[in-house]
Amino acid sequence: MNQEISLVAALPSTPRGARAARALAVAQLMERKLPFEDAAQVVAELAANAVTHGRVRGRDFRLALLLTQGPTLRIEVSDTRREFAPPVDCQAPDAEVESGRGLVLVSALASRWGTDLGPAPLKTVWAEIDVASPISPDRGFHDPVDQYPVPHDT
Repeated sequence: MNQEISLVAALPSTPRGARAARALAVAQLMERKLPFEDAAQVVAELAANAVTHGRVRGRDFRLALLLTQGPTLRIEVSDTRREFAPPVDCQAPDAEVESGRGLVLVSALASRWGTDLGPAPLKTVWAEIDVASPISPDRGFHDPVDQYPVPHDT
């Protein structure tokens, strides 16, 4: 499989780092005139999980975007909390539960997703999305998340 590395970035394991991961992914896909909405949501969910469940003080998480033939976008988010690998079969939680829907969303948006365990303590959660259709000119190139202010980490 031919892979073109589009982006590899180490980001702080903070909410600000997770937001930066999403913004970097959107910028890369917009630059290549590829659809970004689904990928942006998948990156946001995987980065949020890395920050929430994979955070180790003083260690960053890694975002990698790989464009393969098809074209298929492979999104990889790696952290160093191998013991907190996501469940293999994700199911939506009860309606009263406020969290736990991220991987259900990833599963709905991605063609495939999974987890690779690297040398301890590395864990990579990945998802693949078909990005064959270019962005329609009438959809524009503005990422709506930038319309809303986000408080900065302290």
